[in-house]
Amino acid sequence: MTLKKKLAVSTLAVSMAAASVAGFPFSSKGLAEHFGVSTASAAAVSQADVKAKVEKIYAQLTEADRVLLLNYKNQANAVDLAAFREIFKPVLEKLTFLEEADVITAHAAFKSVSSVVYDVYDKDYTAIKNIRYDVKNVDLLKKIAAEAGVKNLTTDDFIEFLFGADGVEAQLRALLSSKTSSELLDIVANPASQDNLINDAITTVLNHKTGTGALTVSQVVYNLHISPADVKESLKNLSVAVPATKPAVKALATAYIKAYGFSGGGTTNPPGTGTSGGNGTVTTPVTNPTATPGLYDVSKLVTIVGDKATLKLVDADVLKAFDALVAANAGKTGLTLTLNLGTVNAATVEVPLSKAIIEAAKAKGIANIAITFNGLTVTIPVGQFSEAITLTTSTVADATVTSLSSNKLTSSVYDFQLNVGGVVTSTFKQPIIIKLPLKNTEGVDRELLSVAKVVYKELQYQGGVVDGDYITEPRDSFSSYAVLENKVSFKDVASVQAWAGRQISVVAAKGAIEGVGNGNFAPKNNVTRAEFAKMLIRALNLENNSAKQSFGDVSSTAWYAPYVAVAAEKGIITGRSAAQFDPNATITRAEMATMIARAVKSQKPEAATNVSSLSKFSDAGKIAASLKDGVAFAASNNLVIGNAGKFNPNNTATRAEAAVIIYRTINFK
Repeated sequence: MTLKKKLAVSTLAVSMAAASVAGFPFSSKGLAEHFGVSTASAAAVSQADVKAKVEKIYAQLTEADRVLLLNYKNQANAVDLAAFREIFKPVLEKLTFLEEADVITAHAAFKSVSSVVYDVYDKDYTAIKNIRYDVKNVDLLKKIAAEAGVKNLTTDDFIEFLFGADGVEAQLRALLSSKTSSELLDIVANPASQDNLINDAITTVLNHKTGTGALTVSQVVYNLHISPADVKESLKNLSVAVPATKPAVKALATAYIKAYGFSGGGTTNPPGTGTSGGNGTVTTPVTNPTATPGLYDVSKLVTIVGDKATLKLVDADVLKAFDALVAANAGKTGLTLTLNLGTVNAATVEVPLSKAIIEAAKAKGIANIAITFNGLTVTIPVGQFSEAITLTTSTVADATVTSLSSNKLTSSVYDFQLNVGGVVTSTFKQPIIIKLPLKNTEGVDRELLSVAKVVYKELQYQGGVVDGDYITEPRDSFSSYAVLENKVSFKDVASVQAWAGRQISVVAAKGAIEGVGNGNFAPKNNVTRAEFAKMLIRALNLENNSAKQSFGDVSSTAWYAPYVAVAAEKGIITGRSAAQFDPNATITRAEMATMIARAVKSQKPEAATNVSSLSKFSDAGKIAASLKDGVAFAASNNLVIGNAGKFNPNNTATRAEAAVIIYRTINFK
């Protein structure tokens, strides 16, 4: 049993499954011709069936989706042999022998299959033919078949594995048909749900290795002792090594769901399609606001004049969309209706929401209205408004930001404006969440990516949570925003570099902690209560200018006043008394752990505390009774670790220690 044989099966199965979640498009020349499959040896799945399926799926893709597929092709083709080995490490670790020439063949096949995703979309079928007729690929498949004890293994078997009556595509349809509308909506919006769906389909098909309906590829994988877990782990590695994988798969998976997932396999009105800007084409756009509860395709309602696009909603239809969302989520709160404008080819996009829409949303329990287009999403908590509002978003010149900083720009530059009751409003009682699409991220340190706000021709770094090719940040004020790789360094951190250097850099990049001037960080200086309040609120994106505090020793004009107000309002930090906060007092390690615990619990109430976690500290008895629960929570979740078996609860916390615990907190899942 040679390594090359096992590797090639796993590589081709993983690559084709990842690259072909939804399928390939084919011209009228026919499937067999493009794959080089003769009619005498065609797989059980018919040419007409596959052609109909893939054409239906690819009809849902937009120009923006095409770019995602191209990004995947380019990144996958940049994977060198060493990276390829690492991606398929779960398979390689189980194998004992590999001929270098065969690994090179498998590596080339991986890149060829990855290219198919875009090339076929672009009506170029050369790669498919090359894969089919490449002598090395054919010989490798023959050897695999012999080693696995099957009669033969051909390209047809992979087509059957993906598209046959018992293949991955059929299993996806079976899984989707069992989903409710709300579950389907979650799959569209949630990458983790998409991953789970695909994993379930692949696992089911691979586990069906004997008996009626068993597929040759599944039999081969089983006979070569490659488990579904190995395949799924390789897919996971692929998504890490090739960041464009998830956006490309999401585009294909979403297109698949649009084509098949919302009507039990019959005719569909897919969300997110329709007018593609000024010169776009219409692909059966959804005009029924109740078709997909929670996701209302309004692309047909966008008009473009010059370089400005305007959404023209019909109030009655939006109210129907509210009703459908509520009906599909009975008893649930915090509901969000997403208005999908699709791809809009205009620099400025204006979205008016009438007073009737705002009032109806509040009356029906709709917490948020999200507006999404061109990969950008703005989620507005509507409960704070009682008048009509208009969101205006403009994509402005990169120089707006690049002229202010040498840090690498990794997004477009967006200018946001909100008009409330005819008046431009720059601050909000409840933060508005912006989700910005990333670009030009090759070679950047993703932990250092931060949303930056333009303020008086300076950049203020606000942080943000990176998720795939997006970064999300709640904002309590509007301005111009962009994403940059914020490289921050200090010249006095050598003494703590080993255990706090990276954490200081990341937390500083997010704007949650700052230096003390002259390029210094002062890592061993003590932290005051006011300083830690700012660090924590900034790090966890909890800023809210509407928060109020009533401590007599906190001036409303003090730099820390807004952070103390939010921390006190959320119960993260309590005063020394009802009237005294004591902002300049230093903070102990136990107090810091307790504040962290309260902050995390406010965002993740389901997070658990293991009181026995304190037993690992020999000095746990020194922790004040009022702080034990907080320290126990922080210790249970590895937010605090201690040193040499001690926690040192009453020691004054240093700036370096604060940076480390803040870093762990922002990475807490």
